[in-house]
Amino acid sequence: MSVRFIFRCQFCSEQPDPLTQLNLEKAMREITWGAYQNVLPGRWLMFHAHGLYGSPRYACDKHRGDLVAHLREHFGTIGFHVWKRPPYPNSLAHADTDHAWIAATRRQGGWGS
Repeated sequence: MSVRFIFRCQFCSEQPDPLTQLNLEKAMREITWGAYQNVLPGRWLMFHAHGLYGSPRYACDKHRGDLVAHLREHFGTIGFHVWKRPPYPNSLAHADTDHAWIAATRRQGGWGS
């Protein structure tokens, strides 16, 4: 069964253009938490939340500042990650990203295989 991810801005429900959609899907594979990431070409901002920050958050170009302000207001007292200042990286990938993704999504065979 095929799956399609639907990304929406947390503040206006806007959806990304096709190239930004692909880069958001790619950004999901990056093994990190508590980090901001630019997602180009649409200049979306993604916050890799997880853990005590909840689920990942997405904002379109018009609402980047709103996302940062929201995260700092709600999570600023429990973690330093939300206080990171721009510029934010375009990629958080490292050498183990693809290896970890393949290992985590490998289809398991039968019993004990």
